[in-house]
Amino acid sequence: MILTSFFAALGQIGDPRFRRVLLLGIALTIALLIAATSGFVWLIGILTADTLTVPWIGEITWFGDIITWGSFFLFFILSIFLMMPVASAITSMFLDEVAQAVEDRHYDLPPPTKVPFGDAVVDTVNFLGVLIAANILALIVYAIFLPAAVFIFWALNGYLLGREYFTLVAMRRVGRTGAKELRKKHSGTIWLAGILMAIPLSVPLINLLIPIVGAATFTHLYHGLTGAAGRGRTSSYR
Repeated sequence: MILTSFFAALGQIGDPRFRRVLLLGIALTIALLIAATSGFVWLIGILTADTLTVPWIGEITWFGDIITWGSFFLFFILSIFLMMPVASAITSMFLDEVAQAVEDRHYDLPPPTKVPFGDAVVDTVNFLGVLIAANILALIVYAIFLPAAVFIFWALNGYLLGREYFTLVAMRRVGRTGAKELRKKHSGTIWLAGILMAIPLSVPLINLLIPIVGAATFTHLYHGLTGAAGRGRTSSYR
């Protein structure tokens, strides 16, 4: 069922609504990272002195410039690693459109319950915080268990992505409480599907598609697990 859901999602990757969410998520992510980088560099510039006096050498007037540029490049490198989790979290605010596109094409269903935009923003902020914090803390584990780092990365992000995307999709049909109950009931399947989404996370550019493909995959997976009636290529879910 996981692979069937995944390939059904890939088959719809050219959908205009998919592209819209992808471009919107990337644009907002880039804007947020630029703003965060600018704010970080500005704060470092405020907190550090412009000059440094070193014994036997004297006053170094370009110390402030080194700190500023060093901070910029440090945050730039961090932004590369944060690009995917930030894009994933931001895009999650608009994944209802992806799920609806999947349901319009593959399923005969009544309109879902819309998640209020304010709730979507709160969920996005929470997901972003958990995703970034978990991956930062995981750096320590990677260093300790270096040979297994890639598997730990897949397992951790697979769990987080599966948990988030399945909840977002299921909430549209059964509410937050119902989504949590379904997630607990099918936790193993959801985790495995999340790992499938996490494997390409380290591939540049392709990883930006993961929020879209993930939302579409978990929409199919949700309906497969709950026995929703489909049409066309997904009729096997009946």
